[in-house]
Amino acid sequence: MELYWYVVVFIFGAIMGSFLNVVIYRLHTGRSLSGRSHCMSCGKTLLWYELFPLFSYISQKGMCRGCLAYIPTRYFVVELLTALLYVSVWHIFGSDLVTMLLYAVLVSLFVIILVYDIRHTIIPDELTIAVSGIVLMLIGYEYLQVGDILAIGERLLSGFGAGLFFWGLWYASKGRWIGLGDAKLALPLGALAYGLGSFSMVVFSFWIGACISLALLGVERLSKKWKTHLHFLSTPLTIKSEVPFAPFLIAGFLLVQFLHADIFSVTYALFFFLE
Repeated sequence: MELYWYVVVFIFGAIMGSFLNVVIYRLHTGRSLSGRSHCMSCGKTLLWYELFPLFSYISQKGMCRGCLAYIPTRYFVVELLTALLYVSVWHIFGSDLVTMLLYAVLVSLFVIILVYDIRHTIIPDELTIAVSGIVLMLIGYEYLQVGDILAIGERLLSGFGAGLFFWGLWYASKGRWIGLGDAKLALPLGALAYGLGSFSMVVFSFWIGACISLALLGVERLSKKWKTHLHFLSTPLTIKSEVPFAPFLIAGFLLVQFLHADIFSVTYALFFFLE
């Protein structure tokens, strides 16, 4: 029975991922979210059996049935990522309905932010405000349960510290090292992770960013050799490219909040593994 619910949550998450794809594609374009889905190449309106998340992409081999144009891989990735995040939220917070629902909304916003940042290297302020609102609800709900006013102060101080750190990088580099949007996003994420979690989130984000950037540079060089292109990226990646940081910041937050990872334990484990 428990496996059944995991499957149900996964399917629901994939459906939500399909909706998030529409939001990401139409955000700041002036287009309504209520319009019918269609092929971006030939304009053909998609039929009902072409709208099944994940399955439709696989069954159509990533191509439009009408014009055979390739469908961007990110549509499949967004649906799969959202489904996996929803399953994680269900697994971790399923015993508390309010917390689970708030985290489901939060990870949905994360998906929109990370894809939008990858595509446009900017984090829309309205998304950061929405994340901040959900974080305040989670903190307020925790206070109603625990009643510890000092914990709220610690969370707000941690958020301010994380935001100030990224703001300092932005200010010192005049926006070359980090974007102001990352500093804004770090405020609510730092508040929710708080304390050692906030510090670990910041360090993990840089570690993940360094590892993924180096890996992508390697793949980009191979793609040039094989005369292909990374379709998830809007432009080819080079050592001087502007790399969106929000995905790394979100990944660092999820490591801390979902897996309870902390920088000292991970560092100790790495040294122990290398010895």
